[in-house]
Amino acid sequence: MPSLTSKMKKRASGLRAAGVIVAAASLALTGCAKVDTTAPSAARTHVSAQARFGTVDCREAKCIALTFDAGPSENSARLLDILKEKHVPATFFLLGKRHIEKYPELVERMAAEGHEVASHTWDHKILTRIGPQQIREELERPNEAIERLIGHRPTLMRPPQGRTDATVQKICKELGMSEVLWSVTAKDYTTTDSDLITRRVLAQASRDGIILLHDIYKGTVPAVPGIIDALKERGYVFVTVPQLLAPGKPEPGKVYRP
Repeated sequence: MPSLTSKMKKRASGLRAAGVIVAAASLALTGCAKVDTTAPSAARTHVSAQARFGTVDCREAKCIALTFDAGPSENSARLLDILKEKHVPATFFLLGKRHIEKYPELVERMAAEGHEVASHTWDHKILTRIGPQQIREELERPNEAIERLIGHRPTLMRPPQGRTDATVQKICKELGMSEVLWSVTAKDYTTTDSDLITRRVLAQASRDGIILLHDIYKGTVPAVPGIIDALKERGYVFVTVPQLLAPGKPEPGKVYRP
């Protein structure tokens, strides 16, 4: 029969193993390796106090950014209708393959209606698992496709699953791009329940927050009107990511996360 000491050692070993698993799971859920990130408020602090940007100054207003990944899709036209009706700007991190290629008119509409058009890579490859040449291709192809449609290249990028590292940052800097992560996720890829998506967003929302949603999923777009209305009632002002950082400007190679 094992001694009490032996049992305690085994239990401690098991707890340490569980702790490693939990820590690993926690890291995976954040979607990002351990890299230096810059908060929106920090991006604004090194700018003259007299500098202003457009009609919203997030140093004074209670700002929040609504962002959508992995489109355009068959749901994007309805989403754009909602945003237009609610007078809300958004930031769209678009995929190239099967999305920009399939819905070029929606990319043009996003830009024409005042939304920020950004990149989510060409084929959603995890950038930390591929080599520099492939990373560059994943970033350059959607840039070129977007430029052909709206007349200029995106300056913002969101890495798939939020996974980035020093190599990705270096290549982004060379291409004149900043990376944008998030602080609010509804995990809308796990549910079609629009009410649940709404509750998840509202539970996590905070000033200078960046909300991550996907307009490719059925439950997401129907949740957007309720999210907007509820956050406006709480005093939030919706802005694009560049507006959230303004009057500071996104710096190539930096990673932004609230």
